Formats: sequence, C-alpha cells, structure tokens
Amino acid sequence: MSLNSAMQAGVSGLVANSTALSNISNNIANVNTVGYKQSETDFESLVTDATSEAQGNSGGVAATTQNLIDQQGQAIQSSSPTDLSISGQGFFVTTSQATNVTATDPRSFTRAGSFSVNAQGYLVNSAGLVLQGWLADSAGNIATNPSSLTALQSINVSQVGGAVEPTTTVGINANLDSSQTVSAAATAAGASPPTAGAYDPATNSMAMYNADPTTGVQPDYTIQVPISDSQGGQHTVQIDFLKSTTPNQWYAEIVAVPASDVVDGAGLANGQIATGIVGFTPTGQIDPATTTLFNAANPTLSFGASGAAAPAAGAVNWAASLGIAAQTVTLNVSGGAGNTGGISQLDSQSVTQSITTNGTAFGNLTNVEIDASGIVTAVYSNGVTRPIAQVAIATFPNPDGLTPVSGDAFQVSQNSGTYTLEQPGGGGAGTIDPSTLEASTVDLSSQLTDLITSQSAYSASSKIITTANQMMQVLLNIIQ
Repeated sequence: MSLNSAMQAGVSGLVANSTALSNISNNIANVNTVGYKQSETDFESLVTDATSEAQGNSGGVAATTQNLIDQQGQAIQSSSPTDLSISGQGFFVTTSQATNVTATDPRSFTRAGSFSVNAQGYLVNSAGLVLQGWLADSAGNIATNPSSLTALQSINVSQVGGAVEPTTTVGINANLDSSQTVSAAATAAGASPPTAGAYDPATNSMAMYNADPTTGVQPDYTIQVPISDSQGGQHTVQIDFLKSTTPNQWYAEIVAVPASDVVDGAGLANGQIATGIVGFTPTGQIDPATTTLFNAANPTLSFGASGAAAPAAGAVNWAASLGIAAQTVTLNVSGGAGNTGGISQLDSQSVTQSITTNGTAFGNLTNVEIDASGIVTAVYSNGVTRPIAQVAIATFPNPDGLTPVSGDAFQVSQNSGTYTLEQPGGGGAGTIDPSTLEASTVDLSSQLTDLITSQSAYSASSKIITTANQMMQVLLNIIQ
C-alpha cells in the first residue's frame, strides 16, 4: 500500500465523517421542527484492487445519506383546530402559490400540518405552503378525483362568507280548547242563511281584524310561526282559529303579518295565505276528512318568488320589495310518527306548547373545523354548518425515496415512485387527527452520541493523514 493511497483513505474518512456531522447537525437543529424526518449516514467501504499480492491499495470509505421519511413522529396536542397530523403513511399535498396553479407547477408533500388561515383566507402551514383538497360545490357536495393532482384546489375558508338557512319545515305543538264558547260571528256564519256580522273569509275575515281591530272578526286563538327567507330575513306567519257551530270544526286562516309581506292571488286578501276549516276527530286529532285549510296528509305553504308573475287564484308570492326566492314550507301539525305533538282539540285551555323551525337568520363565519376524514367545515354564528372541502392525502410506494426540499417538505423522485391520491382513511393513507401536530422524529440523545462518535472518527482520519505525512517526510530526508 502506497503512502499516497493511505493519505487518500484518510481524506475519504474526513469527507465521510463531515457528511455524518452535517446530517447530525441538521437533525439536532430540527429537533423541534413539526413533521421533520431525521436522516442518518450510512458508511460503505471502498476497495481498490492491488496490482500484486505483495502490494495493497487502500480504498477508503464513502458516506450516503438516508432520509427516514416513513418514520412517524409522536402526535402532540394543539389548541388550534386547523393544526393537523396524519396517523398513517400519507402526506398533505401543498403548493407554493394559492391561485393559478398549473399542471407543470411543482407540488410539495409534507407532514408539517401547522396550518392557519392567512390574510387571503387560505390554509397555509408555517413554511407558507398552501393546503390542497377537493372543494365542495354550492350544495355542499364534494366530488373527489384521486386520479389527478390538477383536480385539487387551494382550500380557502374566507370565500364562503355568511350563511342563511331558509325555513323548510315547521313543527307546531298546540291545543285548541274544545269547550271554547262559539262567538257571535261564528254563530251568525252557522245560520242558514248567514245573518248580519257573520264570519266570512272573503268579506268579514280574521285577516281584516289583524289589519284593523275595528273591522273583521277577532280570532278565538292565534298561533304565530317565524319564517326565515332565502336571504335570512325574518317573517311571521299567523294561524288564526275561530270555533265553528259545527262540533269539532274551526274556521282557520293562515296570514302574513304584516300583510304587505305577500301578494295575494284571487280569492285571498289582507295577507291571507290560505283559508278553510280545520276539523278534528272525536279523540281530538286533526281529521283529514273535514280539514280544508291544507292537505292534512301533507300540509305545506307555498310562496312564489318576489317579482314573479301575478299569483294564480288561491296562491301567494313574496312581496316584490323583498327580492327573495320562492319557498315551500312543510307544516308538521298532525302529530303521530315523525312529528311532535301537532295541533289537537282537547278540553283544556288553548295553548301553544312549542314551535320548531329549521330556518336561521344570516350568520357570520365564526370557526373552521376539520374532522378525521379531512372534511373542512365552516361554522356560523347562527348554528349553520357547511362543508367547504376535503383534504387530500398522497401516498408513495417508497416514501424514503422522496427528495427533501425547503419548508420541511418533499417532492417526487424516481426512487419514490408515483403518488396516489386518497381520501383520509382510505387506501392506507391514514386518518387526520385535528388539533394535533406530528413531532420531529429526532432522538436527541442518540444524535449527541453519534456526534461524539463522528468527532472521534474525524480526528482519527486526520491522524492518518498526519502519520502518512510524517512518513513521507522521512522518505524525503533520505534523498537529502
């Protein structure tokens, strides 16, 4: 073995241990970096064939860096609902820009889930990478497309804006007193022919009394129902009852209060929405056979859109000045399966126990929540929740083959294989743990031990060069 090859072996030792020191230093520096994956140095001996059996040449050592990307760090609790970690082998898909992302723009894959909402409303992590996912449509449906990265879009939570929920269902739980005294107007209406002052839904109605207490007929009992329209505006629909001379029957009118909220078709006036009879069985339940106010089997109220063509006879539109959409409201008034209470007629005072509606007024965005399946949900001050998007997760045949890039992220390489997009919880991608972060996989104690070992090896390699140099000086002295 020549002195020159010995010196070269020493140099290779210095280079290899410098590489190890660099990796160890990087690991120690990132011991608290969220989602960081430690790297380790593998040493490989180099052997050079000798020209003869009596002479040998040292080869030295080569160092290679191995990124232990598939190791999962410990999940640590966070107070932010947009902090995410993945329990599994997947990666968040991110881009460096939020908009105008093309097929040729690079995607970065990361486990660093410290996402927050930036000034433009996008979810970005601490490195500024923008989270990608499948966006929900206007109806809240999410169509996933695992075959293409270009189907993903940046998730923005501020563009959703406020939310309203128009009323579609009303549940009424009330009782009408079966022993209610029949009024003079109802008595006159029951005469044949009707006498002066008789109740008449067209000429002497309860709606007229609502508009002006000096006219019309005062109801025996009134139920008021709140209605939310398509813009979150609040309206009142009132059901007026007047006991009839016919047993188990009540005259009834459904009216808008104020009457100016609706436009009446022919046969209706003063804000009337419907008029007719509500009949009851001998056991006090609504009787479909004698009820004409609405279809007792499927009672609904229908409002045409503001500014629509003049309503047909017996129909109503929302007033043009409101500028709101058409609306149909189902009334749960009959009790029985699926409905609570309903309207009854029993020998007890008239009372409204409860009114339940599913409509809400306008609400502002108050919070963003993300569940284990990656569904990003907007929560509003009026109690409405609305899905925004679903977070996409990418998996790789060989995660350790990914190429590290700045921002604690990785990019596809030949060694990693092609990505596969998955919904959280499917295809081995793992689930998302909200309000948690993945800790660095660095074990500080082992890194400090490796640091000492590398330092010793580096010093020993330098000693090889020093010794070979001394021997070279002895050789040079012979010439002198």
